[in-house]
Amino acid sequence: MIRFLISLMVAIVIGAAIGVYVGWVRFPVQYLNSPAASLADRYKDDYTIMVATGYLKDGDLGGAVDRLRILGQANIPAYVQGVTERYISNSQDANDIAYLVALSEGLGRLTPIMQPYAQLHAPGQKP
Repeated sequence: MIRFLISLMVAIVIGAAIGVYVGWVRFPVQYLNSPAASLADRYKDDYTIMVATGYLKDGDLGGAVDRLRILGQANIPAYVQGVTERYISNSQDANDIAYLVALSEGLGRLTPIMQPYAQLHAPGQKP
């Protein structure tokens, strides 16, 4: 039984050593400079929420639009409106919806479905 355990431990150590060599030396990860436009929609939405949160904190609409341009969308206001309406329709997190609605409103795209989530204070001001 002890011989079996020693053989098992030696096999695990050798396997781990081979795995580390193959993963880190022979075939390491190659990073590519992928554009943000190639992100999956879920991650684009997450990034849009982060930008909307920043907009609500600082009120810099131009900065928010500049940050969203890297997503490769031709019409930023229409894109933000679409994300916002999708989040409302899918009953996503209310805070995320409020951030997106504030950004949509700043871009002049406040629709009736967004009205219940509209902020009572201006971006850049504390509630």
